[in-house]
Amino acid sequence: MNFNYLEKGIRILLLPISALVGIYISLRNFFYNRGWLSSTPFNFPLVAVGNLSVGGTGKSPMVEYLLRLLLPQYQVGTISRGYKRKTKGYLLANPDTTALEIGDEPMQFYRKFPNVGVAVGEQRLEAIPQLLHDLPQTDVIVLDDAFQHRAITAGLNILLTDYSNPFWHDWYLPTGELRDNRHSAKRAQIIVVTKCPPHLTQQQKMEMLRQMAPNGSQHVFFTAIAYGVPYHLITKQCFELHQNLELLLVCGIANPQPLKAYLELKTASYIEKTFRDHHIFTIDDWNEIDARFRTLGGKDSIILTTEKDAVRLLKFADLLQHLPVYVLPIEHQFLFNEGPDFDAAVLNFINNFANNSTMGKTLPISN
Repeated sequence: MNFNYLEKGIRILLLPISALVGIYISLRNFFYNRGWLSSTPFNFPLVAVGNLSVGGTGKSPMVEYLLRLLLPQYQVGTISRGYKRKTKGYLLANPDTTALEIGDEPMQFYRKFPNVGVAVGEQRLEAIPQLLHDLPQTDVIVLDDAFQHRAITAGLNILLTDYSNPFWHDWYLPTGELRDNRHSAKRAQIIVVTKCPPHLTQQQKMEMLRQMAPNGSQHVFFTAIAYGVPYHLITKQCFELHQNLELLLVCGIANPQPLKAYLELKTASYIEKTFRDHHIFTIDDWNEIDARFRTLGGKDSIILTTEKDAVRLLKFADLLQHLPVYVLPIEHQFLFNEGPDFDAAVLNFINNFANNSTMGKTLPISN
């Protein structure tokens, strides 16, 4: 956990609250483990992506990775909570939907994967049957940020943890970043250590595995961030970053440090306008962004933003049409050539599910 001294001091003072949070979380998991709180399985392949902490561990890029993997073979749906949206309850995305209605990550999924049924709903137990009712041809559902949502039992749980702050070194909120018990990691069939150094060594990998201590049935993978080629927010025209570029970075994401480190390598310099995670842009924000951009003054200058931020900037499309506003895509790059093994683990789960049950049932399994 990388905090400045003031923030670190404040977090230490909040240790008693963290202890209470830890007790509550442990009791909640104990009740679920004993069956005193109900966790409902479905006779349908559900893949849950999540983490034990708050903040960015790469959940959205992992959901996108899974969508790209599954779409050639299956009709896929995805359900998110829809964090910071202005609506409540279940909602299925359609061509008129905005990020304010479903949230920025679901809107990002919908724009990039128009053949995927993208839905939001705080209560996944209710949202799953509703999505399958609306789109009965769906073969598999990817649940975004659902690992700690224990009201349902997913068949395949993919747990993500940040290399720079792995769950076994973390502590409960608000002193640390944990929102779930470290022991909950045992519920995951797959653990992915994200945001690793691209040249992670076998020795470093083995040390991480030693500290993690996965059980014998868990698959563990390591990924690094892979940035793609920027594309124009409106026209989709691609643009290559270069050292002579004048750049204004506009972002409101949980952890912008990897992005900033990447830009330091790819450009001579840049200025930034940062916002809080999931920030909803206003016209005043845009006017300030536009004013900052015009101070660059160079012919070879652009505004660069993330895909999450881009969907929240689209409401200013008329203003952006003729401005060089580019979006930087991000993906998971599996290290040690283990991407095919990860793909096989996911596909085998779905194929085995299809062979052992009736695909397409919409109702939960009765206990």
